[in-house]
Order: sequence, then C-alpha cells, then structure tokens
Amino acid sequence: MDVPGYVWTLTIVGIIGLLAFDFIFHVRKAHEPTLKEAAIWSSIYVGIAILFGIGVLVFGGATAGSEYFAGYITEKALSVDNLFVFLIIMSSFAVPRADQQKVLLFGIVFALIARTGFILIGAAAISAFSWVFYLFGAILIVTAINLLRPHDEHAGDSLMVRLAKRMIKTSDHYDGDKFFTVENGKKVLTPMLLVIVAIGLTDILFALDSVPAIYGLTENVFIVFTATAFSLLGLRQLYFLIDGLLDRLVYLSIGLAAILAFIGVKLVLHALHENTLPFINGGEHVPVFEISTGLSLTVIVGILVVTVVASLLSPKGRAQNFAAAIRRHATDAVDDTKPTPERAAAFDRLRETHSKASALPPKHREAVLGDESLKSAVERAHEEHSSR
Repeated sequence: MDVPGYVWTLTIVGIIGLLAFDFIFHVRKAHEPTLKEAAIWSSIYVGIAILFGIGVLVFGGATAGSEYFAGYITEKALSVDNLFVFLIIMSSFAVPRADQQKVLLFGIVFALIARTGFILIGAAAISAFSWVFYLFGAILIVTAINLLRPHDEHAGDSLMVRLAKRMIKTSDHYDGDKFFTVENGKKVLTPMLLVIVAIGLTDILFALDSVPAIYGLTENVFIVFTATAFSLLGLRQLYFLIDGLLDRLVYLSIGLAAILAFIGVKLVLHALHENTLPFINGGEHVPVFEISTGLSLTVIVGILVVTVVASLLSPKGRAQNFAAAIRRHATDAVDDTKPTPERAAAFDRLRETHSKASALPPKHREAVLGDESLKSAVERAHEEHSSR
C-alpha cells in the first residue's frame, strides 16, 4: 500500500492535535478523572482508532486493513501490560493520584517518539538485510520465555528507576504537578520530572519487543506507525479506567507470551521463506508454511479473549483485585490532602471491600487478609478514623 505524502502529513498533524487536545483540556489542570470520564474518553480514542482502521480497509484494501487491526490489537495488549509497570513506578515514587495524568501523558509522548525512532531503524534494517527477520523473531521468542518466568516486577524496572535517580537530583516533596519548586530560597527540581524520566527510560525497553512484534504482522511503515500511535493514544484514560482491574488480569503475561511467541515463529518462517543466508539451505529460500495476516488476527484475538475471560473467572485474580482495592482505600482514608468527607467515604469503601474479601475461599482469603503490609495499612486507617 503506497501512502501519499499528504496522507502522512495529515495523519501526523492529527495525532499531534489529539495529544495537544488531551493536554490542554484534560491534563493541564491536575485532577483525578472519574470512572465516567475515563470510560467516555477511552471509548472515543478506541473509536477513532477503529474509524482510522476502516479508512485503511476501504482505501488500502483487505490486506492492509487486516494488518492494521492485527497490529493495533497486539500493540494495545502490550500497552495494557505496560500499565502494570507504570503503576509500579508511580507507586514507588508515591505520585499523588491527581498528578498521575501528567506523568502518563508525557510518558506516552516519549514512548511515541522513541518507538517512531525504532520503527524507522527497523524499516531501514529490513530494507537492507532480509535476515533481520531472524533477529526480530528471536527477540520475540526470548521475550515470550521471559514473560513466563516468575517475577514480582518486569525486568529492568528497578534498573530504570535507579538510573533515573542517578541522573536527576530532586527535592523530597512534590509541588502539585510542577517540575520545579522553591526550597530555602533556591529553585529545585521536584520528583515529578524524575518519575517521567523513569517511565521514559522504561518505554525504551518496551519498544525493543513492541516494534519487532508489529513488524511481524506487516512491513508497511505507515501501518506500523499508525497502529503503534493509536494504541498509545488513550492509554492515559485506559489507566484510570482499568486501574482497579489490572491486578485481576493474572494471566495477561501468559497471553502476551503466547502472542509474542506466535509472532516470533511467524517471523522466523517468513525469514526462512526469504532466506539469503549462505549457511541456511545454501542461501536459497526454504519452502515453509507462511502464516497469513487473517490467521494472525484470529489467533491474536482468540488468545486475548481466552486470557481475559480466564483471568476474570480466576479466584486468584479476584483475591489480587481485593488486595489492591483494600490498599488503595486504606491509603485514601488517611490522605491528609483529601477533604474529610472523601476520607470518610474511602474508609467506608475499605470496610465494605474488607468484608467482601472475607468471603473468598480460605487459601485466597489468607493471601489477602494475612498480608502484613495490608494489615498495617488497614490498622492505620482504623486508627485515623477513630481519632476523628
């Protein structure tokens, strides 16, 4: 599919316009989005991505349309996995809830810039060396294996956080969502900038598997760029929409591992079909089965559906969701920056959630209610409520 220059220009201007609109009308004034606000704007951004895909389908043909939707769904799923890491980073820096929007939007902009760079590098490498598909396939298969290994947080997160802290010295306290504040008469950086740098550095790691993943579905640079860009747009709203469900998706890593492994195999098969390496079949192409875009789209959607349904039905997922909710409500109940009525409402939600967690099966109930850090948070909330 050949894309005229004016289409590229209009697309890039449109994407920049959406980011600017998001900043001016939603992020510039610090606030915590309501569930309704997050749901409406998440739907709008997904709708824009779907309409764009329909446009690709109509003007570019069935193959281009299928490649776009396969790429968009894959990148969107990987973006949801990224939200886990964003949550870990913002929790470790204790970013105020109302200020997290700015961190997310700047992180998304950095991710888009970084991935655009990787997309261009990938396109140049594919054009010059057909064996790059072997490398991309190997990267995805190794990433899939790493996703299946037990871990408390994604590899590299703590490294990126430590690196950011070494690069930037900041004050110990936030000043709203400002990057600079005044302490002892001197202008100093706030932790807000540090968090954004940590997320930005982590985005570079994400690009190392997301870009090969989409090149495994299409070699069209326009589709690669737009599917990646639209998967990132609306990620801020999605964060606040599914924040309470992130811990529920206990099988997401397994599903993503299956998708990345599948695309990795598809890349290796394509590399064999286009083979020019002299030590493989004498430099001639190898007659192998090639996976079509339609089959890829079916497999990706099928894996995601099974993953989400299995996660939502899992008792372990429910237990993790209760644990996350209890921790969040306990934190809100003692947050001095919130008005007294809001803290009282958070304490009521804490008691309600704690009661529901008591009805979990014994094994999962103990995992939640027996957690020492959670017990400490709940006790502190009770003490704070009793002293009012």
